Amino acid sequence: MMKSLGSLFLITFSFIVLVACTTSPTGRSQLNLFSGGALNSLGQQSFAEMKQQEKVSTDPELNAYAQCVADAIIEVLPDKYKGDQWEVVVFESEAINAFALPGGYIGFYTGIMKLAENEHQLAAIMGHEIGHVMAEHSSERMSTNLLISGALFGADMALSERPAEQRGMIMAGLGIGTQLAVALPYSRTHESEADEIGLELMARAGFRPEEAPKLWENMAAQGGASAPELLSTHPSPTSRIRDLSAQVPSVMPLYQARVSAGRLPKCPRPRKLSN
Repeated sequence: MMKSLGSLFLITFSFIVLVACTTSPTGRSQLNLFSGGALNSLGQQSFAEMKQQEKVSTDPELNAYAQCVADAIIEVLPDKYKGDQWEVVVFESEAINAFALPGGYIGFYTGIMKLAENEHQLAAIMGHEIGHVMAEHSSERMSTNLLISGALFGADMALSERPAEQRGMIMAGLGIGTQLAVALPYSRTHESEADEIGLELMARAGFRPEEAPKLWENMAAQGGASAPELLSTHPSPTSRIRDLSAQVPSVMPLYQARVSAGRLPKCPRPRKLSN
């Protein structure tokens, strides 16, 4: 009986997965089980919590710098995202971190603003984070986790007649396997895809694309020993530098078009970030 229920569960879940497939901005097939409205609400809630938990910078120069770069990127977004009232906040923290959330929310930590040597590198970070939103990676990540949980639940039901010790060992192996074969590769795919989208956005906005791989050279110099890429949620800095460098020529015409139009952004980096 339990085995039949497990099979029925897997069949039903597989049908849900099939009807929830979408396509990312780069043309990659993806799984999205959550609506845009729900994601926007989650983004708003998460951003409000971040502003309560972290120290928000009131420095007008730093805020103007972040806003200037954000405005230039937002100007070239697809209409679906350009119409959002994007809120940009600078957090006073040495953390090398930044994020963008569904619904139009961007957070930058002063630590990563110091790491970015110029407005072009800051634009690479900004484009990358907005790329995550455009590709609906948060929905895909939640959908994938739900899929994994559902599949493991179905497998556990199907194995209900096995001895407890054997069942436990099989389920532990399946859990590790899904992380290595599904969850981690998906996460690395999201990071690489956000890099690709971000590179195009910064080029369209008039920021120098060749600064994107230089940013990751700075990142690599800043960090210590890292886990093997197979066990990591992010591609290695070496992989990102290689991939971004290979992609730069393809977006240079977008940048050159902006140069020819004489519409380059002017977002000078505050000198205090060099201290």
